[in-house]
Amino acid sequence: MSLQNASINVTEFIIGGFDRTENPLMIGVVILIIYVLTVLANTLIIVFIIYDKRLHTPMYLLICNLAVVDIMYTSSASPTMIGVLLAGANTVSYVPCFVQMFVFHVGGVMEMFALAVMAFDRLLAISCPFKYHSYLTNERTLVLTYFLWMAACAFVSVLPVTLVPLPHCTSRLKYTFCDYAALMRTTCVDLNPYFNLVTIITFSLLFFTFSFICLSYIIIIFFVKLSSDSNKRKMGSTCLSHLIVVTCYYCPLFISVVLTRLGVVLTLEARHGLTMGSNLGPPLVNPFVYCLRTKEIRCKILRVFKKG
Repeated sequence: MSLQNASINVTEFIIGGFDRTENPLMIGVVILIIYVLTVLANTLIIVFIIYDKRLHTPMYLLICNLAVVDIMYTSSASPTMIGVLLAGANTVSYVPCFVQMFVFHVGGVMEMFALAVMAFDRLLAISCPFKYHSYLTNERTLVLTYFLWMAACAFVSVLPVTLVPLPHCTSRLKYTFCDYAALMRTTCVDLNPYFNLVTIITFSLLFFTFSFICLSYIIIIFFVKLSSDSNKRKMGSTCLSHLIVVTCYYCPLFISVVLTRLGVVLTLEARHGLTMGSNLGPPLVNPFVYCLRTKEIRCKILRVFKKG
């Protein structure tokens, strides 16, 4: 039977990733709490940085950008999962599903880019402290951020371009929300060429960003060793915040992407757990890490509560 004869006209997709989930109500409440905390915490950081002119520096502009990315990234999937688990709304219309897929993957790529450019910011600040503000001005930071957003959209645009023309044989998604793997598995074609293309793009982005971050911190460690004890503590505190964020994002990503491509078979439940962990974990951890470990933001929050 030809693909055209076997295909169906899909107007909406059914989210089937939670069909075998035990205690869906409890899991839905947990995801809802995490999502609300994530949005509130990241919004708080954005508001503080925008309205406090003393925080209008490259480092805080990059933290603000990361907060925007975190809100977008977690909002691309969490409302769908919450709707399925708490309200039983397990259908997503065709176009919104593709939009959700695009936003989710742009958020994932921008997380990598944001963490890489923040490592570059720390590298400049520590290796060239006297020329840092002349090298990386606010204007250049905004231009660099804009370029990274455009680059992320360009990379991710490959996904809908390859997926939209394909015929669908089912409208049921095996996963917990609309991502490329879930939508591709509804089509009637051989998946290997498409997954191989995405694997090449993903590995390239992972390798470039993670290698750049590691190289940046190798150089940073070299400069820290040459610094005085007081500077070492200050540099270490600043960089530790970023390293915690990098670890939270890349660990589940390496497990879910790299190991599966190397032939390690993950159960569907394990894959769901890793995907939800990478989508919910870093956006929740990031604002609290920067609030607790960044003196200016911590002091700003304390002043707000004292006034209240």
